Amino acid sequence: MGEWVSKEEALAKLQRYCAYQERCHEEVRSKLLDMGIYSDWREEIIVQLIEENFLNEERFARAFARGKFRIKQWGRTRIRQELKKRKISDYCLRKAMEEIEEEDYLNTLRTALIKKNISLKEEDPYRRKSKLARYAVSRGFESELAWQLINDMDLFSQ
Repeated sequence: MGEWVSKEEALAKLQRYCAYQERCHEEVRSKLLDMGIYSDWREEIIVQLIEENFLNEERFARAFARGKFRIKQWGRTRIRQELKKRKISDYCLRKAMEEIEEEDYLNTLRTALIKKNISLKEEDPYRRKSKLARYAVSRGFESELAWQLINDMDLFSQ
């Protein structure tokens, strides 16, 4: 941060940063600030990264949604919240949600509920269902969907 970087050096560093993995505009802005670039260069560099296709918010949102769903098994609610924190547009949010197939989504939630159900020691069916629903919501799944699947499950047969 203490050493001065030229606009060209900053651009080259940001190109590598964006080539390594998808980034959103906020991450790039933050990186530029960390590099000590507070001037008009900041927006000029961002524009150039977009023009050269190093930076693409829709591509970032789609990759983010795919990754968080497949790897971390987050629900749509959590993914949306995290994307909003990164100031992703509504258009890109909608595009990101297209990356999650409905059948995969339901299967992921069902599998998570079955695993959690096995680990629960709760005997009371109502409290057991409540704990499962809270678990699903904490993973970012929609409450109504969680309850629908929970009510379809035979909780004590696993």
